[in-house]
Amino acid sequence: MATPLTADRLLKALRDEGLTVIEHRSWRTNNRNHKGPWGPVHGVMIHHTVTRGTANSVELCYNGHSALPGPLCHGVIAKDGTVHLVGHGRANHAGLGDDDVLRAIIDEKPLPADNEANTDGNRHFYGFECVNLGNGKDPWPEAQLLAIEKAAAAICRAHGWSVRSVLRHLDWQPGKIDPRGVNWDAMQARITKRLGTKPATTPAKPATTPPKAPVVDLSKLIAAARHNPAAKGTPVTYNGVRIVETALVDAGLLAKPYSDGHFGTTTVAAYSRWQKSKAGGSYTGKAADGIPGKDSLTRLGKKYGFTVTP
Repeated sequence: MATPLTADRLLKALRDEGLTVIEHRSWRTNNRNHKGPWGPVHGVMIHHTVTRGTANSVELCYNGHSALPGPLCHGVIAKDGTVHLVGHGRANHAGLGDDDVLRAIIDEKPLPADNEANTDGNRHFYGFECVNLGNGKDPWPEAQLLAIEKAAAAICRAHGWSVRSVLRHLDWQPGKIDPRGVNWDAMQARITKRLGTKPATTPAKPATTPPKAPVVDLSKLIAAARHNPAAKGTPVTYNGVRIVETALVDAGLLAKPYSDGHFGTTTVAAYSRWQKSKAGGSYTGKAADGIPGKDSLTRLGKKYGFTVTP
């Protein structure tokens, strides 16, 4: 049982363990705390993403999707071992799990079989998503396995936990299989060995080359902005909408619950406020109608980390 690490302490713990860490966008304030508390924390949970590619996986875990809003974890572990921090606070990663498992984690005892889904895991666990298809065939490079070992050990070390505070998603929630393909007995042995040694004396330097920026297609975005307000529900007509909505949230112009991939009337109004702002171009009248233009969108992308194509 412990109070969650602050963002600064989490970052320091990971880097002190020798990990290369990238801070993705506004990760420090990206959370689901409005849906419930985060903490006390009891352990570290490891997942696989069922995706390919670092940039795509990081963006998905930061934003989530229409059925499961982000962040979907606290950190994404890439194939090359780089850890991308995408959230701090409550995250949609663990879901409902078995209270018997939670009690075993708290007591640091062997885990029982998970046969119930009656306890909120998002409140009690740190979560790391590892880039892997989860099909049993996608390889787990040594650099990625080493990063899992280091990330789990870093948090356990910070809280004074043993390896028994590290678990898989499959240990927690019935029906889950992740992280499929990882030899868990071997991973536990690695973490145990690392916890028996001092942390790295020379932390890895922060990565200087960020992942490739996501791309927003202006024409598709305009089509979504013109079509979505009249549509029912929250259809995701173009995935780039979520990238723009995330930027508007980071700019303080759109409430996070409306970042749903649907360029509806609330998003149109938020984008209009961006167009009228000095940073967005100080547009007025019809030029600030909330329908994206190339200049205002390019300005938004430069400030919040995406590129624009016609």
